[in-house]
Amino acid sequence: MEKKVAIQGIKGSYHHAVALAYFGEDTYINECMSFQEVVHSLEHKKSTDAVMAIENSIAGSIIPNYAYIDEHNLTISGEYFLPIHHCLMALQGQEILDIKEVYSHPMALLQCKEFFRSHPHIKLVEDADTADVAKRIHEQQLKEIAAVAGETAATIYQLDILAKEIQTVKSNSTRFFILNRRKKTGVKREEINKASLKFLADHKKGSLATVLNVMSDCGLNLTKIQSLPIINMPWKYSFFVDVTFTDYKDYEKAMSVLKIMALELKILGEYKNQNG
Repeated sequence: MEKKVAIQGIKGSYHHAVALAYFGEDTYINECMSFQEVVHSLEHKKSTDAVMAIENSIAGSIIPNYAYIDEHNLTISGEYFLPIHHCLMALQGQEILDIKEVYSHPMALLQCKEFFRSHPHIKLVEDADTADVAKRIHEQQLKEIAAVAGETAATIYQLDILAKEIQTVKSNSTRFFILNRRKKTGVKREEINKASLKFLADHKKGSLATVLNVMSDCGLNLTKIQSLPIINMPWKYSFFVDVTFTDYKDYEKAMSVLKIMALELKILGEYKNQNG
């Protein structure tokens, strides 16, 4: 079956780069202007798979995306870490002093806040997508307006790069999930060494520590933990965790114990650790 991959953004965006790197240069791309639209594309079978950013090394987790994955029962079948190199770009012939407003995705602007502190004359405006702003500047020939996006977007939409590597931390990277609605991820069991889980711990002293100790005792390495409040249950939380392991049997043992201990346990995905 032909892969149709939903991305948040358009051609030239970071999601687009991940889709091509993970699935191949000839992959059919469904452009979506929001993460909600990405989920809708999967649910209505307009796409077979999707790419969704989940966390950034500077800005942290994109918390609403955990809720999307959980509530819509999406399967995580892989991950991809993309180095992020933000550029400031505008119509040809302009300089930074000519720019009055900069538009980009809120996460991109957040990752570049130190750069813009040195340019207080520029107003920052949140937008839906990095590359879409670049495209709009080109199509409408917008002067005194700039975009924060990747260098590829500047090439595609024929813009001048006014500044490169404007992210606060130069080793900036974003982690993306590869998603679908299939129960079988397609990853061979012998290649699976990472999993994403959601669990609810009993609201008692030490209950969270007990769950984490089980993971440790079974040889699992906790690489990420994120809490989300439970709607209609004030001050109670779901925990989303990533664990890595060297032996799948250790992971199976941990899951069998946690199914008994946790109030709720949901396996969001089992896949290959890209950083492993």
